[in-house]
Amino acid sequence: MDVHVLGVELVDRLRAAFEAAEYTVDGVAERLGPQANAALARNETTLAYRRTGSGDALDTMIRLFLLQRELPRESAAQAFPGAVDELVALGIFNQTGRQLAAALDIRPYAEDERHWWVIADLTPGLDGRRQPIRSDYVLGIAPASLSLVRLTVPIKAEKALDIGTGCGIQALHLADRIGRLVATDVNPRALQLTRWTAALNRVELDVRDGSLYEPVAGERFDLIVSNPPYVIAPPAAEARLTYRETGFAGDAVVEQLVRQAPQHLTEGGWCQLLANWTCVRGQDWRERIAEWTGDRSSWAVQREQLDPAEYVELWLRDAGLHGRPEYPSRYDAWLRWLDEQQVEAIGMGWINLHNVAGSTHAEEWPYEIEQPIGPHVLDRFERIEGLPADLTGLHLTMADDLVQETAGQPGAEDPATIVLRRQRGMRRAEQVDTVLAGFVGACDGELSVGQILDALASLLERDDLHAEYLPKIAGLITDGFLSH
Repeated sequence: MDVHVLGVELVDRLRAAFEAAEYTVDGVAERLGPQANAALARNETTLAYRRTGSGDALDTMIRLFLLQRELPRESAAQAFPGAVDELVALGIFNQTGRQLAAALDIRPYAEDERHWWVIADLTPGLDGRRQPIRSDYVLGIAPASLSLVRLTVPIKAEKALDIGTGCGIQALHLADRIGRLVATDVNPRALQLTRWTAALNRVELDVRDGSLYEPVAGERFDLIVSNPPYVIAPPAAEARLTYRETGFAGDAVVEQLVRQAPQHLTEGGWCQLLANWTCVRGQDWRERIAEWTGDRSSWAVQREQLDPAEYVELWLRDAGLHGRPEYPSRYDAWLRWLDEQQVEAIGMGWINLHNVAGSTHAEEWPYEIEQPIGPHVLDRFERIEGLPADLTGLHLTMADDLVQETAGQPGAEDPATIVLRRQRGMRRAEQVDTVLAGFVGACDGELSVGQILDALASLLERDDLHAEYLPKIAGLITDGFLSH
C-alpha cells in the first residue's frame, strides 16, 4: 500500500463523517450505555450489537470498527459518502461480494478534553475468538502506551522523539506542546498507520524508518519517549512479534536506549521509557540500571516483578497461543532460554533520565500511584537537583496533602508507630520517630531547619540531631513531604 494515498480530500471526508455521526468516545458511550460499554471493554460484543441496530451512521461505524461485524456495502456507503471505494482500495475495508468488513481499527480516543481517532490493527480476542496475530501487528491504544503518556513530564519543548511509535499515540499527546515531532519504528506497517493517524488528526509528524537512534543520527532532542519492544524472549525470528520483541539479547534494547540517550538529548533534556529488565542471579537490578544511566540524573521504578514462569505465561497469552498445540513447546523453550541466561525474575517498570549531572535512584514501588504521574516526576527531579549541600538554612513547609497516622496502646504516653502519608504523587508513607514527627510538625516556614533541630536538641538534651536527622530530612524533601 502506498503510504501517501490517504490524501487531504479523503482525510477531510473521513473526519466529516466521524464528526457528523458523533463517532467520539462520548458518542459511542452514550449510544451503547454503561452495561454494553463495559462489556465491550472486556472484549464482549453481544450487548453492543443489540444496541446498534438502527442502521444510522454511528451504529454502522461501531459495528464495523469496534465490533468487527460484516455489513452490507450500502450501509458503509451511507456512513462514508463517496469514500467506500477508496477505503477498500487502501485496505481499510475488505469487500466480499456486497459485504464489507473493517480490516483496520479506527477508534475514537479522548483525554483532557482532546479528541482523536487512532488507526491500528483490529483488536484481537473479541467474544473469546483468540488466534495468533501477525508478526507485524500494530497495537492500538493499550494500557502500557497510556502509562507512558501519564509518565511523560509536562514540559513544552522545541523538539521531541518517539522511538517505537506503533500507532502514534505518544505523538498525539505531545503535538500541542512540542514544536517538532519525530516518530520512528522498524515496522513499515506501524509507520504507515502512524502517518494515517497523524493525517486524520491534523498533526504534523516526521515519521522515519529505523531501529533505536539510527534514524536520528547526529540530532538532539529536548524529550525522548519510548514504549519499546521490551519483552525478553528467545531470539527466534520466525515467531517474533515486532510490536513487543526484538532480536536483541535479554534486555539489551532497553540498555542501549538508556546508554545512548545522552548523546541525543539537549542539555537538560529528558528520556522516559517503559521497560522490562532481567534480574540475573548474583546481580542487583538496581546496580545494572545505574551502570546504564552513568553520571546522569535518573530515577528507575520497578512496578512489578514476575518469576520466569509467570512472565512466559503472560506473553504467550498475549500472543494468542494459550490452548494451541504449540503452547507447551513454546513455553518450555522460553523457560529453558531464560534459565540459560541466569534469569531468576523479570522486572517491569519505567526509567526516567534527565540529562544533567547526577546519580541514579532505583526502587521498587508496586503500590497505587496518582495519575498522571508526570508532574510528580518533574517535581521530584527538581527537588533532588535543587537540594543544597547544607540544609540548615532552609525554611520548610509541609506538603498540603500530608497526614499523620499514629498507632499504639490506649493511654500510652507515646504512640508505638508514627506514619507520615502523602495522598498525591507516589502516595508514599514514611514511618518516623517522635523526633522527626516533631520536626515536621514545626515546619511552617518560620524557622530554619537548623533552628528547629537546635530547639529539639535543647529540649531533648541531645547533641547528635544534626548528624542523625539531616539525611532523613533530605529524604523527606526529595519525596515531597516537605518543601522549601
